[in-house]
Amino acid sequence: MPPLRMTDALAYIGIGANLSAPEQQVEAALQALAVLATSRLVAVSPRYRTVPVGPVAQPDFINAVACLETRLDPGALLQALQQIELAQGRVRDGPCWGPRTLDLDLLLYNDLCLQAPGLQLPHPHLHQRAFVLIPLAAIAAPDLHIPGRGRLGDLLAAVGTDGVTRID
Repeated sequence: MPPLRMTDALAYIGIGANLSAPEQQVEAALQALAVLATSRLVAVSPRYRTVPVGPVAQPDFINAVACLETRLDPGALLQALQQIELAQGRVRDGPCWGPRTLDLDLLLYNDLCLQAPGLQLPHPHLHQRAFVLIPLAAIAAPDLHIPGRGRLGDLLAAVGTDGVTRID
C-alpha cells in the first residue's frame, strides 16, 4: 500500500483487553500511544467493562477509544499499533473474536475509505458494536460522520447500550 501524504490526520483507535490484567493492559496501551512517533494523543474515553462478542466463552473486556493526531499514514499507524500489541503479549493464533491481552483497532482515519490487505477504513464492524461506539461517542461529537455508515449519534442509538458499563 503506498503511503498517503497526509499531515495531522485524526485517527480513532479502539482498545480492548480481557486477559493478563486487562485494565493494566489498556493503561499500558494508552501510555504507548502517548509516545508514538509523529503523533499526539488528544483524547481518551472513559473505560468500559463489556460483554464479549462472538462464539467463544471468555472473560469480559475492558474497552476504550483514543484519538490521535498523527502524521503516520494509515499503514504505518496500523504497523505501530500491532507492535504495541506484540510488546504487550498479543498472540494471534486463537479463534476469531477470542480472548486477547490487547486489541488495538484503527477505527477511523480522517474520513478516509480504504480497502487494502489487512486494513479496511472505516473499521468494518465499527457501526455494529456498542463497545466501540459508546467510548467513541464519549470523545467525539455526535455528528461525527462515519464514512459509508452515517452519524455517530444515529449509529449509537441503533445499537443501544446493553452489555456496556462505564468503570471510571
